[in-house]
Amino acid sequence: MSDVDTLKELVLKHKALKKEIGKVIIGQNEAIDHILLSILSGGHSLLIGVPGLAKTLIVHTISETLGLDFKRIQFTPDLMPSDILGSEILDETNHFKFIKGPIFSNIILADEINRTPPKTQAALLEAMQERSVTVAGHHHILEAPFFVLATQNPIEQEGTYPLPEAQLDRFMFSIQLDYPSFEEEVEVVKSTTNDVSERINSIVTSEEIINFQHLVRRIPVADNVIEYAVKLVSKTRPNSTHSPEIVNNYIDWGAGPRASQNLILGAKANAAVNGKYSPDIEDVQSVAYSILKHRIVRNYKAEAEGISEKQIIEALF
Repeated sequence: MSDVDTLKELVLKHKALKKEIGKVIIGQNEAIDHILLSILSGGHSLLIGVPGLAKTLIVHTISETLGLDFKRIQFTPDLMPSDILGSEILDETNHFKFIKGPIFSNIILADEINRTPPKTQAALLEAMQERSVTVAGHHHILEAPFFVLATQNPIEQEGTYPLPEAQLDRFMFSIQLDYPSFEEEVEVVKSTTNDVSERINSIVTSEEIINFQHLVRRIPVADNVIEYAVKLVSKTRPNSTHSPEIVNNYIDWGAGPRASQNLILGAKANAAVNGKYSPDIEDVQSVAYSILKHRIVRNYKAEAEGISEKQIIEALF
């Protein structure tokens, strides 16, 4: 199958995925879009929202429509790296046998990742970066596709271990889940308080997802679009050549080169699902907020004056 035919197939599959997910999930369209884009780009996402916004349900539903294996890990202060990666045990034949942990799955929901100490966080983040784990000196490759969706509760900070900026940078997207609209909440209540449950169909296979991921990387990008993405990232760095006054005044640290890479990958995926053969500047802008938001560090002046990341990023456009 040619790349053009594969792209047309991707567009059809993406529409079918959205329709199938819509059977269960009402609203949260932008969050669903960005989760699907991160899967097509081979990246991971950090999902931020208060309890009760169907974070787990979204991930579970998407994994069902993608035909992927799904595991949920509830992060707690006493969670150990071996609880995620697995461990070696001595079997009845006096040989060590490796028991795989929940990390050996296609989609991992790391629920409330900031509730566990840095040592356990690092075990997960290493697996995200390397797509493999090392236990007792043995190297184990994680099966592709592999995707991590971590959640954080933004209102409950007591007893938490916030992710350092270097670890946050490993997430392609930081996705904010908002409360549903009045109409959406009415529909949610109607659909979840009856005795009818929707059956979710698998739309794509893991092999198709891997093919689509390779297709996204093969999509050509014009030099001016790459230059726009790199310039947009460089604008987030205070006192640099391209930084505007709002960045110099309110930002301590800007985004690194991984943000530029993710902007182009995200723009490619966004163009692909919309049937375009090459991304343009609008595709970069459509993913920019979720890619840059967690990669800029505001200073005390921004916090004192109530200047948000969103205001700063919008000013960069």
